[in-house]
Amino acid sequence: MTTDGFITCLWFDGQAEEAAEFYVSVFKNSSIGRVSRYTDAGPGRTGSVLTVEFTADGQKFVALNGGPQFTFNEAISFQVPCADQAEIDHYWTKLTENGGEGGPCGWLKDRYGVSWQVVYDRLPEMINDPDGAKADRAMKAMMGMGKLEVAALERAYAGE
Repeated sequence: MTTDGFITCLWFDGQAEEAAEFYVSVFKNSSIGRVSRYTDAGPGRTGSVLTVEFTADGQKFVALNGGPQFTFNEAISFQVPCADQAEIDHYWTKLTENGGEGGPCGWLKDRYGVSWQVVYDRLPEMINDPDGAKADRAMKAMMGMGKLEVAALERAYAGE
């Protein structure tokens, strides 16, 4: 295995290039790499996009135009740790625009059906606090939210 780590392959039905361009526009430290096209050997239309290599926030991906056989579901999601409310708002807004949808506890689906968790980066510390009352309050607050609200999480954690 190379020392470059894993590459995540995302299966699309004709939207690989569009999706890669979208993700690159949402995240810093992102770029489009090699675009491969179907040849006469198929199965796609000759010259149409087969794969798009891209990096989103330093993570490597390949978007594959594989067809309608497989779709995304919540069994796999990408976590986006955020330092503050402004970051949460940015990623939540960008990832849900044009057909995405919010879900519970910071989860959402983007317009392609990919699941994301837009998470306050202090949340794991809060819900794992050795003070069980603090952890319970933070967990209860999170469970009642769609998009996470940092101030409300902090107030619940502090017992205010």
